[in-house]
Amino acid sequence: MNRRMTTYILGRMLGVEALVLLIPALVSVIYGEEGWKAFLLTSAILVLLYVLLGRRKPEDSTIYGKDGFIIIACAWILWSVFGALPFFISGEIPSYVDAVFETVSGFTTTGSTILNNIEGLSKGMNFWRCLTHWIGGMGVLVFVMVIVSLEDKNSMHLMRAEVPGPETDKLVPKARDTAKILYSMYFVLTLAEIIFLLAGGMNLYDSIIHSFSTAGTGGFSSRNSSIAFYDSAYIDGVITVFMILFGINFNMYYLLLLKKVKDVFKNEEVRAYLGAILGATLLITINILSIYEKPLKAFRYAVFQVSSIITTTGFVTADFNLWPMFSQCILLGLMVFGACAGSTGGGMKVARILILLKSVKRELKRLLQPKSVAIVKVNGKKVKDETLQGVYVYFISYIAIFIVSVLLISLNNFDFATTFSGVLTTMNNVGPGIAAVGPIENFAAFSDFSKIIFCMDMLIGRLEIFPCLVLLSPNLWRKKF
Repeated sequence: MNRRMTTYILGRMLGVEALVLLIPALVSVIYGEEGWKAFLLTSAILVLLYVLLGRRKPEDSTIYGKDGFIIIACAWILWSVFGALPFFISGEIPSYVDAVFETVSGFTTTGSTILNNIEGLSKGMNFWRCLTHWIGGMGVLVFVMVIVSLEDKNSMHLMRAEVPGPETDKLVPKARDTAKILYSMYFVLTLAEIIFLLAGGMNLYDSIIHSFSTAGTGGFSSRNSSIAFYDSAYIDGVITVFMILFGINFNMYYLLLLKKVKDVFKNEEVRAYLGAILGATLLITINILSIYEKPLKAFRYAVFQVSSIITTTGFVTADFNLWPMFSQCILLGLMVFGACAGSTGGGMKVARILILLKSVKRELKRLLQPKSVAIVKVNGKKVKDETLQGVYVYFISYIAIFIVSVLLISLNNFDFATTFSGVLTTMNNVGPGIAAVGPIENFAAFSDFSKIIFCMDMLIGRLEIFPCLVLLSPNLWRKKF
C-alpha cells in the first residue's frame, strides 16, 4: 500500500470539501442566518488538514488496486464525519451521532432522517443537507476527480472502487475525462429539472434542493410531508420522470449523444428496469383503487412511489403504510431490486439481478441437458467469469451483512417490520421503510448504537460492500495486488 499517496489524495479531498462548504455558507448569508459561522469554522478545519496532508505530492504517485478501495472507503467516512460538523456546531442537530447519521444519509443518497421538524432547519443547513445528495449521487471521489488532477491510471482505480455496478467502463480513454462527461450530463439533467419545477410554481430555493435530491436519488426535502406538501399532479409528474431518468445507466445518455439510439433500446438492463416500473405500477394501481376511487389518481400515486422506491430516491406523496399489504410487499421488493448500474440509484442493481436470474436459468439447463454448453449472456455478450464470481460473492456478502444488521438492530426491541425494513431501506439507500420507519416517520427513536449500525449499512450499500470490507482486512493492508 502506498500510504503517502493515499494520505495525499485524502488531504486534497478534504480541501475540496472545504471549498464546497462555502456554498451553503453563502446561502446562510443570503438569508441572514447565523449558520455561516459553523460552515466557515468547519471549512477552516478542513483547510488546515489539507495544508498538513494534501499540499506536497509524493515522488511515488502509484496507486495499487487495494489503495483505490481504501481511499474510497476513507473518503466517504471522512466527508461524512466532517460534513456533520456544521449541523452539530450550529446546534441545529444537538447530537453529533444524529448529525453524522443525517450526513451519511445525505452523501450515500439514502434519505433516511432523524429530524422530527425538517422545516425547522435553517435555509443554509437544509441546502447543505440536500447538496450532500447531489455530490454523493455521482460519487464523492468522482466529484473530486473533476476538480483535482490525478494520473489516469490512479483515477481508474478510484472509479472502479466507487462507481456502482458489477462492471465499470470508461466512456473515453481517460478516466478523468469520463468523470467530466458524467458530471456534464448530471448537471444538465439537474438544471432541466430545476427549470421544470420553477414552471410548476415551486420557488427557486425549493426547486434547487429538490432537484439536488432527485438527481442524487436521495429524497431529502425542505418539507415535513415531502412532495405531498405541494399536492400538485404537475410537480409529481416532473419529479417522477426525473427520478426514472436518474435511475438509468449514464452510459445510455452518452450513447444517445453518439446517436446510437438502437443500442439504448436494445439494452436488457434498461428494458428490465422500465418493465419493472411499469409492471409494479399497474399492480399497485389496481390494488389501491379502493382507496383513491379514481383510476388516474391511483395511478398518479402508484407510479410516483414505485419510481421513488426502485430508484431509491425516497420522496413520498402518500403514506404507503396505509396501503394494502400486497402493495407494501411490492415496494419492499423494489427496494432490493434497485436502479440500473452506473446510475445514481442504490439497491442491488438491475444488472446484478439479471445476471443472477440468468445464472439460475443456466444451472437449470445444465441439469436438464448435461452435455449442453450454457453461458450467461447480457446484451448478447458473454458475461466474464470474474464478473459472475463477483456478483455471486456480492450477493452472499449482502445476505450475510443484512442478517447480522437485523440481529444488531433487533436489540432495540422494535417490531419485526420496523427492524427488517429499517435495515433494508438503509442498506439499499432508499430512505423510508414501513411501520415505525415509514414514509411519515423517521429514525430518531433508535439508540445511538443502532444509528451507527445504520450508518455502516448506508455506507456499505452505497459503496457496494467491498471497499468497506477492505478496511477490516489486515492482510490487504500489507500485500500489493
